[in-house]
Amino acid sequence: MERLMHKHVILISSLVVRLGLVFYGDLQDRTMAVKYTDIDYHVFTDAARFITEGKSPYNRSTYRYTPLLAWLLTPNIYLSPVFGKILFILCDVLSGFLIFHLLCLRGVDSRRACCICSLWLFNPLPMGVSSRGNAESILSALVLGTLLCMERKRLTCAALLYGLSVHMKIYPVTYALPIALALRTPAPRGEERTETRWKRALGFIGSFLNQELILFIAVSGAVFCGFTALFYHIYGWEFLRETYLYHLTRRDTRHNFSPYFYMLYLTADSGWSMWLGLAVFLPQLGLVLLVSWAYHTDLALCCFLHTAMFVSFNKVCTSQYFLWYLCLLPLLIPQLSLSPKQGIALLVLWFTGQGVWLGPAYLLEFEGYNTLLLIWLAGLLFLIINCFILLQILAHYKPRQTSQRLKVH
Repeated sequence: MERLMHKHVILISSLVVRLGLVFYGDLQDRTMAVKYTDIDYHVFTDAARFITEGKSPYNRSTYRYTPLLAWLLTPNIYLSPVFGKILFILCDVLSGFLIFHLLCLRGVDSRRACCICSLWLFNPLPMGVSSRGNAESILSALVLGTLLCMERKRLTCAALLYGLSVHMKIYPVTYALPIALALRTPAPRGEERTETRWKRALGFIGSFLNQELILFIAVSGAVFCGFTALFYHIYGWEFLRETYLYHLTRRDTRHNFSPYFYMLYLTADSGWSMWLGLAVFLPQLGLVLLVSWAYHTDLALCCFLHTAMFVSFNKVCTSQYFLWYLCLLPLLIPQLSLSPKQGIALLVLWFTGQGVWLGPAYLLEFEGYNTLLLIWLAGLLFLIINCFILLQILAHYKPRQTSQRLKVH
């Protein structure tokens, strides 16, 4: 009972802090020149306003999300402008709740699980991002909910959440391969050695033809295709172009943490710029395939590595993208043999990399100096730091001993 009370105190306290930030942000927006609310929140609200008027959310320029998000935020128009922020911080706290239960299912005692999930609940980055009106917390909750259902062997619920998460934002599609590998029927031990190469290949393909995997594909595919068909029927080609295709062909030449931004900036006017923008997906694809095969037996680790590598090597990389993998990091902490000093040193190194990047970025944004080359070099340094941290995590990670194949509940 005492431990349950401790968990509830942490959850309620983190919610109160976030509510305080929301109301402080409203005060800052009304009284100061520098606004607290993220510009994306105004984009969401404008798109929701168009929906309440019976129009397309894509009438709002730069709205490049699923219409479902704008539909969810229509209470911003009908009830209160802060409704969306409340929704986002609730999803943020829900993510902490899901982290706690995932840790308990992975064999961590409840007291330690409370301490670990506090690293998310009281982390300034997710608190700031959600309270400023960014919708990334919805994705965090959906991804963690998918992993929790997978851990509990409730594949139908996992597939529903997974299909919805891919519809909301395309990056979780990279989890499809490790999920499929985790659900396939493994060959009996010793049998593969006695078979020919062709029989092993056919057996490997046949291992994916089982009830659990077919169920997962059918349910998640139905959710994703159902929402896609619905919104295509309502909004037509504009929905597909703005929600999905734009992110494949976009050539974002604004400064960001990406190692590719300066190259895309310099080649923006060339005829083969679009093909170059597509080619930069190849390192991500190679890393995803490699990591899926090597670490699919531990979905939490595999999804963390997928997301961290996807973000680090993406052609657009901003601070809010870091939440995509930071929400999964607490799940790995119990298996890490890093000492507290080593953990703190890696954390300081990670923030130092961002600080080095922020210096020239500030000079460009606020002082008008041409520091694009310095920003790119700082981005490369940050990429090296991220790769080093990932290697340290893998070197000190001790896999769980439980590796039973997932069965449908």
